[in-house]
Amino acid sequence: MNPDIRTIFFDVGNTLRIVQKDQAFIDAAEAGLMELIQTNETHDALFAKLEQRWNDYRRLSKSTLLDVSEGELWSQFLLPDYEPNSIYANAPRLTRLWRDHDGRRVARPDAVDTIQELCRRGYTLGIIANTVTETEIPDWIADAGLAACFKTVILSSKVRLRKPDPEIYHLACRCIGTPEGACAYVGDNPVRDVEGTQAAGFGMMIRIDEPDTLNMEKATGKEFTPDHVITRLSELLDLFPAR
Repeated sequence: MNPDIRTIFFDVGNTLRIVQKDQAFIDAAEAGLMELIQTNETHDALFAKLEQRWNDYRRLSKSTLLDVSEGELWSQFLLPDYEPNSIYANAPRLTRLWRDHDGRRVARPDAVDTIQELCRRGYTLGIIANTVTETEIPDWIADAGLAACFKTVILSSKVRLRKPDPEIYHLACRCIGTPEGACAYVGDNPVRDVEGTQAAGFGMMIRIDEPDTLNMEKATGKEFTPDHVITRLSELLDLFPAR
């Protein structure tokens, strides 16, 4: 029997939104980043250095299950060899440009309609996401007309905690006012999203089948089984009838 789910939390990257490769968009982002920091380095040298430092930071954050703010990320980890006050001040813009250098982030075709319908059906909605951005996701929510749908937005760059640490899930439940057993989580990662949700005692975990995530996720020796696997967000409407 399914638990009585009252609240549904969502991941964002590769769950609500996917990345589309757009070379012109990527080129513009990279040029903008170089202009913003007024670098004398070549494009290839700068981005090779940034990729290496980014990968080093990712390994650290995954091992400690802690994230830093945008200002700390850029001034201490990614560009510590540049003038720190300028880098810190420009960190939010640098984060946007760095993320854009992966490609254009767009909502899944059924994301907005599904979220709005779940809200109409009486579910409380929230977000729990590992992300380096502090403003881009809230801005996207507002631009998509979804600000009224999400009661709380928990971002690792703001709260420092990272999935799969169950504490980030417990924090989200306290903020939204729903006990863990009455919450569901929708995410794409077959390891950390499932592991963290289950360790936190959530009533349900739904994994959206995203090939890009599965291709990137290396074998960890861990196996976690979600309660449901979906291929489209609109399938959530079959799992969550009107309350």
